[in-house]
This record gives sequence, structure tokens and C-alpha cells, in this order.
Amino acid sequence: MNTIKEFIESGILELYVLGDASPEEIAEVEKLALSHPAIQNEIDQISKTLEVYAEANAIEAPPLVKSFLLATIDYSERIKNGEPVSTPPPLNKNSRIEDYTPWLNRADMVLPPDAEEIFARIIGYSPQVISAVLWLKEGTPDEIHEHEYERFFIIEGTCNITVGEDVHQLVPGDYFEIPLYLTHSVKVTSSIPCKVILNRVAA
Repeated sequence: MNTIKEFIESGILELYVLGDASPEEIAEVEKLALSHPAIQNEIDQISKTLEVYAEANAIEAPPLVKSFLLATIDYSERIKNGEPVSTPPPLNKNSRIEDYTPWLNRADMVLPPDAEEIFARIIGYSPQVISAVLWLKEGTPDEIHEHEYERFFIIEGTCNITVGEDVHQLVPGDYFEIPLYLTHSVKVTSSIPCKVILNRVAA
């Protein structure tokens, strides 16, 4: 290209900032940016513009999705750092709180003081079942599951689980399975967070 102005207007800098430039284009941009402040200034401006656009159009992840994403990252790091893989017993109507003592009594299975409204720690993972300790300060919004069953076992606190028009009042020791394809939500009814063992089971 004949001039720096033409280079700036070519669209290469936008591709560079977006990570879509070819290796040759990346090398050219970085070489020219070192010797031409106008090119570096344009890169900075494009980056700022894209950041403003991304923030203005960001979609907030639902609280439960966000908590499980963070819990998955945390679990992966724990396994990478040497935590042995464990397999908690799957939840069912005969489950007892004592069945989960090895996980509940762990020093890291506590609700952090700065935790958000929903906080989860994964304690077991397989392609069929994800097991987690879940703390709910207020509850969960409406959601529907089409590909996995959600099973709750209450450890501390109390909550109401609404499925369709039916409200189910749960206390420590209670087990409840969410049916597929039905809108459901959880509302904490205790003065303390509701602590549960949660299974997500592939349908």
C-alpha cells in the first residue's frame, strides 16, 4: 500500500484487533505500528470502540448458569492441582445427609463471605451426573430443563420449589426431583441460605 492512510483505511487493523488477521498481516501491522504512531493510535481507538460496544451489548448470564460456569472452572483447577476425583452417591428418595458427610465436612465446602446470590462447588463429575453443593440466598428464577433432570436434597435452611402451579415446601432431609419440560423456580424461606446437594442428571 502506498500510504499509511490507505493502510489504516484498508480494514487490516480491524481484523488485527479482532484476532482475524493472517500471520503475515499480523507481522506487517506490528512492524508498522512500531514506526508509525498513527497506526498504533488507530489500533488503540479500534480496541476502545469495540470494548465500549461489547459492554453496551453484553448479556448478563442467568445467575445459575454463571454460578455453574464458575464452579466448573474452580473444579477443573482443583483436579489439576491434585484433588482426587470422587464420586458422591447419586441422589434419590432414600438419600440421607450422612451419605454426604465426606464432602460436606471438607474445609473448602463453605459459603464465602463475598459470595453472590447463588454459589456452587462441584464435588463430582461424569458425563451422566454432575454433583454439587449449592447455596441459595434468595432462590432461582424460572427455568425449564429439556435435557437433564435436576435433583435437590436439602442440607440446611428451607425453600419452596414451584413447579408449574404446584408449590413444594422443603426442609433439611427432603429430596425433590424436577420433571423435564416444566417451568420451575426456587424461593428460599429461611433466614439463612438454603444449602443443598444438587444433581444434574442427563436425560
